[in-house]
Amino acid sequence: MKTSRMQLFALPGMPMVQPGDDLVEMISQGLVRADETLKAGDILVLAQKIVSKANGRIFDLRDITPSAEAEALAVEVDKDPRQVQLVLDESVDIVGKRPGVLVVAHRLGIVMANAGIDASNVEQADGSEHVLLLPVDPDDDCRKLRHALGERYGVDVAVVINDSVGRAWRQGTTGLAIGSAGLPALWDLRGEPDLYGRELMVSEVGLADELSSAASILQGQGNEGQPVVVIRGVSFPDSDMGADALPRPAEQDMFR
Repeated sequence: MKTSRMQLFALPGMPMVQPGDDLVEMISQGLVRADETLKAGDILVLAQKIVSKANGRIFDLRDITPSAEAEALAVEVDKDPRQVQLVLDESVDIVGKRPGVLVVAHRLGIVMANAGIDASNVEQADGSEHVLLLPVDPDDDCRKLRHALGERYGVDVAVVINDSVGRAWRQGTTGLAIGSAGLPALWDLRGEPDLYGRELMVSEVGLADELSSAASILQGQGNEGQPVVVIRGVSFPDSDMGADALPRPAEQDMFR
C-alpha cells in the first residue's frame, strides 16, 4: 500500500480546552474555520494536552501530600516532592534518575521522563500550581473520538493522540503516539518482499509514531495553539490495533 504524497494541515483558531469540553464539537468548528471537512482515510492527530484537559486530568500540587518515599526521592533528583508523588502514582517502575529528571515506566507501558507530567501550557490562576497528567486510557479516547467523528461526517477516519518525548540516544524531543485507533499503530511488514523480492524478516513500522512526529511539526511546542492536525493521503491497512502495541516489553528491553 504505497503512499507517494500526503497532506497535513492544522485546524486554526482552536480555543483553550477546559475540563468537560466536547472535543468533537471543537474539531468540527475548527474544520469549518479551515473550510475543510473530513474525508475517508483522514488521520486526526490530537495533542495529548487537549485530551487530558478535556478529561479533567489537571491536578493542583497544593492538594498533594507526598509520601516518605517521594520526599526522599525528591532530594535525590532535586524535584518538588509533590510532583514526585504524582510521578510515582502514575508509574510501575523507576528506570533511571538524575538531578532534574525521573525516567519511569508509565502504567501505560511507555518509558518516559517524569511520567509525562508537566505544567507547560496549563493555565494557572489564584495561586494554583496545576500540572497535567496523561489520559487514563488514550487508546479508548481515540476509539470514542473516531466513532463520534465517523458518525458526524459519515466517513471512516483514524485518530492518534501524540505527546512530545525525548529519546535515549538523541537530543531534542519528537512526537510519539500514546493512543491510536483505526490504523496499525505497529505495522508488521514481515513476510513482505523488498525491492529485490527478498522476504522482510524483522521489519515493523511504528506508523502511529511516524504520524505523530509529522503532526508535531505543525503543533509546535510553544504558543502555536495548533493542537489538532489532519493528515490526508496516507495508505494503510484496516486495523483495530491501539498504541498500546508500541512499547517494547520489559523482557525484550536490552537497556532497562
